[in-house]
Amino acid sequence: MAFRIAIVGAGWYGCHIGLSLMSLGMDVEIFDKAHRPLHLSSGNNQFRLHQGFHYARHHATRIQSRDGFIRFNERYPTLCVDVPENIYAVPHDTSLIDFDTYKLIMVSSGLNFVEMPQGSDLLTNTEGMIRTHERVLLIDRARRYFSERLKGVLHLDATVDRIIDTDGGVLVNGRRYDYAIDATWGHFSKLPIPVVYEPTLLLYYETGERVPAITLVDGPLCSVYPTEDSNIYTLSSVPHTPLGRFDDPATATACRDSVTSEMVTIKRHAMEAQITTNMPSFRERFRFMGVQLAIKTKPIGGFDDRSCHVYRNGRSFVVMSGKIDTIFFATERILSMIETERSELPPFDGGSIKQDILLSGSVRPAKMPAPEAGLEGSA
Repeated sequence: MAFRIAIVGAGWYGCHIGLSLMSLGMDVEIFDKAHRPLHLSSGNNQFRLHQGFHYARHHATRIQSRDGFIRFNERYPTLCVDVPENIYAVPHDTSLIDFDTYKLIMVSSGLNFVEMPQGSDLLTNTEGMIRTHERVLLIDRARRYFSERLKGVLHLDATVDRIIDTDGGVLVNGRRYDYAIDATWGHFSKLPIPVVYEPTLLLYYETGERVPAITLVDGPLCSVYPTEDSNIYTLSSVPHTPLGRFDDPATATACRDSVTSEMVTIKRHAMEAQITTNMPSFRERFRFMGVQLAIKTKPIGGFDDRSCHVYRNGRSFVVMSGKIDTIFFATERILSMIETERSELPPFDGGSIKQDILLSGSVRPAKMPAPEAGLEGSA
């Protein structure tokens, strides 16, 4: 049965879920207040397609990323490219885990890597390094891809005021749909778990060299990662990229929009000082270009959970995730919830197993075979 479904948010999740539902014959409409798809967090990020090496401290995120990496490359092979050389390094003193533990976690998660010999011209003060496979997202190509395939159903510069649950459906801006999906990470609907809204400042640098992608793990560390332009890299830092932590998206947005050049300078000096602890030649290799601003939504808790969750309230679904790799998990969870509702059976009445049990008195006694010759009287 085909359903009419409204999706709020045209980031990676909204666009992928919309395409997937359309392929199943659903009547889909996607609404976004921006003028293009992938305009906010989906287009202002580190463009990294994870395998799971980034999440040593959270099993579910690691496994979802591992599986999603394979599926993403099968589904969208033209929307990402290989990172020529990708290195994860465990630094001395500042990492929350030691190198042997890090390797053990990755091996037990089914992740492949090559351990690199100690002694590097690029990195210093590290306990160990591995080389592994990752890909970088092609955001501009992805925008054109989704715009073409969602033509006629993707409504940009379109603000959704409210979603109202009704008998047998939902009203989105007064129009009836069977279901609604909120893919805005809590910017539209309130999430059912405690979260914080974290405005972020990502730094961009240009280089004429072929520098590997460098990620220092695990904990409050930093990374240097390429973009779709092979000469442009991003610098991100766990403690310095965030501009603050807020209880609501409106306050986080106001903070993001109030960034000044003085704030950028302070952040830049802090992040460059952090990366040069392990990559001393950073300032010589890279020239600062500018920044991108975004807002991340993160669960509150003493863990590193960035896995995907889907919550349901009546006919509305809310998606929560921190990784693009897990778009497939979100789609399947939504479909399974819809299927469960549509295929509900009458209440269980105890079943009819008694009718299929033969009472002991009605079972015919087995006919005993005649004893074989020469076995009479044997013990």
